Amino acid sequence: MTDPTSQRREVLPVPDHQYLGLVTYDAKDPDTTFPPITPQLPPAGAPNVLVILLDDVGFGASSAFGGPSNNPTAERLQQNGLTYNRFHTTALCAPTRAALLSGRNHHSVGMGSITETATSAPGMSGLKPNTKAALPMTLKLNGYSTAQFGKCHEVPPWQTSPVGPFTAWPTGEGGFEHFYGFIGGENNQYYPALYEGASPVEPEKTPEEGYHLTEDLADHAIDWVRTQKALAPEKPFFMYFAPGATHAPHHVPKEWADKYIGRFAGGWDAQREAILEQQKQRGVVPADAVLTPRPEAIPAWDTMSDELKPVLERQMEVYAGFLEHTDYHVGRVVDAIEELGALENTLVYYIIGDNGASAEGTINGAFNEMANFNGLAAIETPEFMVGVKDLFGTKDAYNHYSVGWAWAMCTPFQWTKQVASHWGGTRNGTIVHWPAGIASKGETRSQFTHVIDVAPTILEAARLPEPTFVNGVQQSPIEGTSMTYSFEDASAPERHDLQYFEMVGNRGIYYKGWSAVTRHSIPWLFSQELPALDDDVWELYDGTKDWTQANDLAAEMPDRLASLQRLWLIEAVKYNVLPIDDRRFERFNPAIAGRPQLISGKRQVLFPGMKRLSEHSVLGIKNRSFSVTAAVDIPEGITAQGVVIAQGGRFGGWGLYVKEGRAKFVYNLLGMTEFITGAGEDLPSGKHQIRAEFAYDGGGLAKGGDVTLYYDGKPVGTGRVELTQPMVFSADETTDVGDDYGMPVSTDYGDSTKFNGRIDVVQLDVGDDDHSHLIDPEEVARVAISRQ
Repeated sequence: MTDPTSQRREVLPVPDHQYLGLVTYDAKDPDTTFPPITPQLPPAGAPNVLVILLDDVGFGASSAFGGPSNNPTAERLQQNGLTYNRFHTTALCAPTRAALLSGRNHHSVGMGSITETATSAPGMSGLKPNTKAALPMTLKLNGYSTAQFGKCHEVPPWQTSPVGPFTAWPTGEGGFEHFYGFIGGENNQYYPALYEGASPVEPEKTPEEGYHLTEDLADHAIDWVRTQKALAPEKPFFMYFAPGATHAPHHVPKEWADKYIGRFAGGWDAQREAILEQQKQRGVVPADAVLTPRPEAIPAWDTMSDELKPVLERQMEVYAGFLEHTDYHVGRVVDAIEELGALENTLVYYIIGDNGASAEGTINGAFNEMANFNGLAAIETPEFMVGVKDLFGTKDAYNHYSVGWAWAMCTPFQWTKQVASHWGGTRNGTIVHWPAGIASKGETRSQFTHVIDVAPTILEAARLPEPTFVNGVQQSPIEGTSMTYSFEDASAPERHDLQYFEMVGNRGIYYKGWSAVTRHSIPWLFSQELPALDDDVWELYDGTKDWTQANDLAAEMPDRLASLQRLWLIEAVKYNVLPIDDRRFERFNPAIAGRPQLISGKRQVLFPGMKRLSEHSVLGIKNRSFSVTAAVDIPEGITAQGVVIAQGGRFGGWGLYVKEGRAKFVYNLLGMTEFITGAGEDLPSGKHQIRAEFAYDGGGLAKGGDVTLYYDGKPVGTGRVELTQPMVFSADETTDVGDDYGMPVSTDYGDSTKFNGRIDVVQLDVGDDDHSHLIDPEEVARVAISRQ
């Protein structure tokens, strides 16, 4: 498509043109004339764009693709749009998002894995080259209004602090004029850590008042699009709605989960059979599609204990309700656009999952992910799980479902999220809806497509060229293929007929219907010794006859397999996939990996007003002795009260606070036990130093220690912490000075968390007795990869 205005747009921003006509001396001269100032706009008729990206949803979860979760919004768009049943992602969160927003393969934009595992290798750096500008930047510079709502996991951890730099943030070089959402892999749906632009903000309601993150994101998206169309109706918009649901924790109001009571009593093996039957009835898989067998690493439903089965059922009821709840709020955004009269000319991509379903919840599932992350999953015994079953999905849980349910949600394919070699990790149901641009309705498209195809499709639909220069930097070509050729022709030969896959050593290649794949690792078996890369066993599938990768032809056709393996290697060289990096401990050590580390040393000074600091932004105090010292000033006539400093939240953390005039230190172990040490005397008015010292027992990881409280160097209280968290306090909670934002660390704070005195400075010091080197490298890798 071409721009009917004939404006050259290959160079962005579009260069200003100097006026070279007649310039009069007197503006009142009748010959005085200048061309009018006109805002930059895309070609007339360019559509609005709404890209919806859900999180951790397998191909077989949504009712639109035969799954058990009722998703009427997806089905509505499906009926009036196109269903793509061979659309693919990268098998992991941040890589898929980076590929989607750039139109390039994930290694091409430095996102070969998640940002937390970045190395100095070009394909793994976590940094998008400025030669590969983001799609929103291209659209903004062509006159689109741009906004993102929800999850952004493309910011390197060393750039997530309040000092930036903010180049990788959505409102930086991400190209979005407005951002409301969160930075990182996951977030508490009831107590999220939110940003507007690059500034932290707090939700306007509490969970008790009905707060839920997905609803909040939809509210802000609706407000933004209404404002945009009210004030600049001639400008099309690009909205990226990425709610973070249905990533763990699986949080949803009870009434949504209760809709599914009893629906999953048959277990995951039976559920897969039921889903495949529905998929065939809906026509989203071929009638001869074969259900792939259950891997040995996943237990049969019948082998699970009768005691645990009701808990497992509830996990899936909560998840199904969570997905339906998400679809409902997506529907509110779509309805708002329709009420504005803009849906007809809005190109909607509804991508149901950024990878396959998440198999990071252990075989039994988890009530509190933090227990699993800290290597303490064993404390969640079947008896414990039965006792907390009714809390799943509520603010008092941080839950995830079992591996078995994740596998079922990827029906009919093999494997799950992280396994880029097989379709269970990479195939995600996708719907395209654009009434003004697509005449076909309610049809299925089966051409091979990939997340990198979204950007070129949008540019072609808007009649915008791929830019050659953006902000003065020459651009590398977009690597995706526009999907517009398939909009009106179900039988059109596929144009994206070659695609590599790689994630943590799991790799594959698709070429003209055939796929060669090798699974290198299993997501939930981090203790498994990995084979040498050259010892990986490759499989071969004929996709023209075998839609689900069920019939391995490697032994029968070794020459074809060898040809595809060689082709994978060629593509890997082309797109910075090499060197393949399956290292575990080394990639989580910044010094070895070759990436920056924001905080180091043995001392950190913090000041009042600093808040929402991620764990990457704070000195590590785990598995060692430490102290926290605060210089405060208590006004005359008041009783000191409130939080001086807190790290973490309800499901793990610590804090130094004052209650009813007396200092206290709390250590919250996984939300199960609070160890509180209190001062034996009041804190006087005036300037003082409050100090808490934790003397680590030593002898290994997660040990306890003695706590001593001081006023101005004088001991005023002692206590004991029996056990500590060795790996992580929280996936989303933060460190705050002068208050405790999000979900409070302690239930002992009282009515007010804001400190009512003045804080001059807070200092953290750590001892020399660091035992963190004893952490199993496999555990480090498992925790980091599970948090994305």
